Amino acid sequence: MKTAILSIGTELLFGQITNTNTVYLSQKLNMLGYDVMYHYTVGDNPERVRAMVELALEDCDLVITTGGLGPTQDDLTKEMVCQVMGDRLVLMDEVLEEIAEYFRRNGRPMTENNRKQAYVPSRAKVFLNEEGSAPGFALEKDGKYVVCMPGPPREMTHMFEKSVMPYLQSMSEDVICYRMLRAFGIGESSLETKLMDLIDAQTDPTLATYAKEGECSVRVASKRKSAEEARVAVDEMVARIMKRVGEYIYSCDDEELVQVVCRKLMARGLTLSSAESCTGGKFAAAVTDIPGISAVFQRGLVTYSNEAKMEELGVREETLKKYGAVSEETALEMAEGLKRVSGSDVCVSVTGIAGPGGATDGKPVGLVYIGLVYGDKKLCRKIQTGDDSRHWNRQYSLLSMLDMINRNVL
Repeated sequence: MKTAILSIGTELLFGQITNTNTVYLSQKLNMLGYDVMYHYTVGDNPERVRAMVELALEDCDLVITTGGLGPTQDDLTKEMVCQVMGDRLVLMDEVLEEIAEYFRRNGRPMTENNRKQAYVPSRAKVFLNEEGSAPGFALEKDGKYVVCMPGPPREMTHMFEKSVMPYLQSMSEDVICYRMLRAFGIGESSLETKLMDLIDAQTDPTLATYAKEGECSVRVASKRKSAEEARVAVDEMVARIMKRVGEYIYSCDDEELVQVVCRKLMARGLTLSSAESCTGGKFAAAVTDIPGISAVFQRGLVTYSNEAKMEELGVREETLKKYGAVSEETALEMAEGLKRVSGSDVCVSVTGIAGPGGATDGKPVGLVYIGLVYGDKKLCRKIQTGDDSRHWNRQYSLLSMLDMINRNVL
């Protein structure tokens, strides 16, 4: 089904917020087998909103809108969609009660203008909003569909996953099964090359490669008459891919690398500590985003200066003078010192030149060393990104730390 995503909100045009909704919806819709053909963004102007809905419906069967469902005067998405789809707004008592309950639950007074949100198209399939006050809805006319959801990402994603996604799935006679394989240590072009014959010969399942900062992924999807048929087809293709590039695949279930590593550490009861220089605490921040990690993560030290490396970790002054802060010797002494300080099962360290400045003869920007101590293992990995971007070098260092643990401990 040809699909357009219409984002509504003047703040999007002004660049005041990042439009993460479109990225999220594009990924989810493609996974469901809906062909996203267009992305549109329009401000809070009723005539322009109506014109954009009409334009999108000329070439698409489904239009999904986000935004413009609030209680204020400039929230007019429902009114414009009703005009295009030949419907009218009616007050729904069930929706009004849900909105009132939302305000009671949050200990906030419900103002009179919030009643506006209880008016929905008379023919609509209503999607209640458990994370906010604005309900969403789906409306159909002559085989064309418009689905409207609120703009705040937390509200939109919850509504999509709980209500809209099942609704869209019910509109298809076939069943779609997909898996997303996540890889690190190989570029998208190299990954595609290794899978090129499978990609060229694809019919069903279909394969597609994607790139993300420092990593890449492969989507495997199948559309069949039954869920079991689709699942078997996908699993068979995943097995073929794993034979080719399994050494790079860290998840077959669309998990982030930090999720995989933390889950495995918690399952095995292995304690973890980190000592960071160039990443400035990014590793500890990423790990502590994972629920339940307090069971195994013991401490994260940011030892940015040479003095901190010596005082906190016991790195020897002669090591720093002879080899420098950015060196294999320093990275290993950081990890060994961390082991003495924390007693953790797994101790990981990082030191490098994030850039864009700081390079010296023989030590370019993007040079990073990662130390790891685990049991009898004392390992160091050298990375040289060849990139001047501070953000990129820090992010790639973080992923490399996680990958080093995943490969050598788990």
